[in-house]
Amino acid sequence: MTSTTAARRNGAVNLNLIVSLVAAQSDEEAIAATAGLIEAAEATGNPWALSYALVAFGVAHLHTDPVGALEACRRGLQVAEGSGNRLTGTYLAMLVARIEGEYGDSLRALHYIDVGIHNYHDSGNPMTMRAPMAYLATVLDRMGRYEPAAIIAGFASTPFAVKMVPEFLTATAHLRTALGDQAYESLARKGEVMTTAAMATYAYDQIDQARAELNAAK
Repeated sequence: MTSTTAARRNGAVNLNLIVSLVAAQSDEEAIAATAGLIEAAEATGNPWALSYALVAFGVAHLHTDPVGALEACRRGLQVAEGSGNRLTGTYLAMLVARIEGEYGDSLRALHYIDVGIHNYHDSGNPMTMRAPMAYLATVLDRMGRYEPAAIIAGFASTPFAVKMVPEFLTATAHLRTALGDQAYESLARKGEVMTTAAMATYAYDQIDQARAELNAAK
């Protein structure tokens, strides 16, 4: 087995283990599983292995050390983009969007959400595209853009998106309170029946409007 093959196999195993531990809310075990992971990936000289290790580190430290997670994910993005790795780059873009949206800069979050939606839509992956849509609904809810957030939430509301974006449940609960159950359900149904292409177009338009609002407030 070559060092590249071994790096890929070990990286995939570690990332899957860490994601599973985070999903099980075993944050301490997930963090422990990242010990030495980045250093080992760096030693391979393989940009795929390094970017994947930085995904794992970011996922594990998302809640306990958001600053460290954000730094790791930004570095991972540079490595992935520099080596032409769109798959890992998309994972990292969504992690950066998630951290920025919750702890930092909504404008940056919108940029990386746009990247995630574009890459998954471009690749013909409508199921996974619901994760960045869930991020988008969450950010729009925080901005007070309730109606488009509810429409996008209707499209994004799947078990996969809820698992990938736990804060999405908080956003949808808040949207129900802000809009009322009847209005929320009506708006969510609009999103639920939209085609993937129509929702992508709608999401890009809402991202542009939200960016304009944030830029105007500077």
